[in-house]
Amino acid sequence: MNMSTRLRDVLAATFVVLCLWHCCAGKRNWDYEPISVHFVTSDASKIDVITEVVRVNRYEYAISGNLTVTEDMDETAMVEALCYRSKSGAEDDYSILPFSIPNQPLEDFAKSYYKDIIYKSLKHCSNAPPPEQAYPWPKGVVTFDMCSATGEGLPEYLPEGYYKIIFNVRGRVEIVYTGIVKLTTKLF
Repeated sequence: MNMSTRLRDVLAATFVVLCLWHCCAGKRNWDYEPISVHFVTSDASKIDVITEVVRVNRYEYAISGNLTVTEDMDETAMVEALCYRSKSGAEDDYSILPFSIPNQPLEDFAKSYYKDIIYKSLKHCSNAPPPEQAYPWPKGVVTFDMCSATGEGLPEYLPEGYYKIIFNVRGRVEIVYTGIVKLTTKLF
C-alpha cells in the first residue's frame, strides 16, 4: 500500500467519523418555517399582541412583534397549550400530539414550561422576563425582534409535517395564540 492510498483511506475514515459525529451529536434533526401566527384577545386594551412572520433570507424565517400587558396576570390566570400535527397541512388532517401542556396556573407554567422551553427560545431575541420574574407576569411591553426557536428543550427528532400549537391563557382577559409551522428534516 503506497502513501497516497493510505492518505486517501485515512481522509475517507476521518470524513465518515466526522459525519457520524455531526449527525449523532444530540442536536435537533429538524428545521421549521413559520406559516402563520394569530392572536385573539378578549380585551385588547388590557392585553394586546401584534405579530408577523418575517423572512430573514431565502431559507430562514422569524417572528417579530409586541406583547402589551396592562392587566395583572396572577393566580387567576390559567395556561394550556395543545399541539397538533398534520402531514398535509389540511385543517381536517390535524391530530393531537401527546406533548401538549395541561391546563395549569400561570405560576406553575412559569416555573416549568416557560423556564425550560419558551424562555430559552426567546431570551436571545426579546426582553421577555426571566423565569424568576415571570410570575406574576409584569405589566409593560415585551418586544420580539426576529425570534426563531432554538429548539432547546424540544424533542430532537420530530416527523416532517405541519404543526399547529394553540396556546390558551384564561383569566381576567382571555388570549388564544395559534401558530402553524412546517417542519422538515435537516440534512446536516
